[in-house]
Amino acid sequence: MLEELLRGWDGEEAVIRFDPESGAWIFVCIHSTALGPAGGGTRMRVYPAPADGLADAMRLSAAMTRKMAIVDAPRGGGKAVLAVPELPAGDARRRLLLRYGELVASLGGLFHTAGDLNVGPADLDVVAERCEFVFGTSGGGGDSGRGTARGVLHGIHASVEHVFGSPALAGRTVLVQGVGSVGADLASGLAADGARVLVSDVDAGLAGRVAGRLGAAVVAAGAAVETECDVYAPCAVGGTLSAASIPRLRCRIVAGSANNQLAEPEDAERLREAGILYAPDYVVNAGGVLQLLGLEALGWEEDELERRLAGIGDTLRGLYREADEAGITPEAAAELLAARRISRAA
Repeated sequence: MLEELLRGWDGEEAVIRFDPESGAWIFVCIHSTALGPAGGGTRMRVYPAPADGLADAMRLSAAMTRKMAIVDAPRGGGKAVLAVPELPAGDARRRLLLRYGELVASLGGLFHTAGDLNVGPADLDVVAERCEFVFGTSGGGGDSGRGTARGVLHGIHASVEHVFGSPALAGRTVLVQGVGSVGADLASGLAADGARVLVSDVDAGLAGRVAGRLGAAVVAAGAAVETECDVYAPCAVGGTLSAASIPRLRCRIVAGSANNQLAEPEDAERLREAGILYAPDYVVNAGGVLQLLGLEALGWEEDELERRLAGIGDTLRGLYREADEAGITPEAAAELLAARRISRAA
């Protein structure tokens, strides 16, 4: 399976290492360096098989290439996956992260990493003990969830404007599916901007706590997809928009922070045919990249960061116009924009 995946991949380089002590497979996928050194987060997750971890890293690295191009970042696309048999803790976790840091350091700056699923600033502090090519440590730009949530909020305003004629969220219902760090911050921003917020999470206790803090309503995890709302914001795992789930959606807009929201490329057209506006995930969730690169590498202050985060909404407005004029999906319009920028750089 690993060989088949590598043969069919359009990326530049994949580094694969088995870690005997932990039983983890480490995958670092460098999809493109046309715009600069590859950048992308590191996720730690239990997968059914090692090949699933490699496939995830490949998909995510390609999305990072497009994301970097869309936001005009001087970076290419990459992603790392630690496919573990179980999530480690304590000394075992620290040792794995140190070994992972040594691996990234050995690439000599070809790949710069940050946090992702199950990898936060404290973990990145450990990686940084052995590697200098790390963003998002506790002493750096901080948890990128803040910028991600803020960018998605701007994207939702732009999407609501395109569908309903006004960016105002007052009177609009937004369902946030997954209220971890990004989803909870997004729900807070939505509530502050006047939206009626619904929250859903597989952790019912977490959903209840977030809802209680915001005066929001809780939707059971199994009912989230088919709950009526104006905006459905997937902020948990990817691949939830599929041929099976799209017909059950009762929303006008999908805009959330999750990566790889479409189970397969054809799902973008399925959403369009269903009359649902889809904000391409790698566009609307690019705020975390802007936060870390801007604050840690490009010398931005907070006001410049906010201006760039607001630009996510402007980018989506342009993509929606282009998609309407060309009769294509916003996903296709985003891919064309990214391809133009990468081709120009190459």
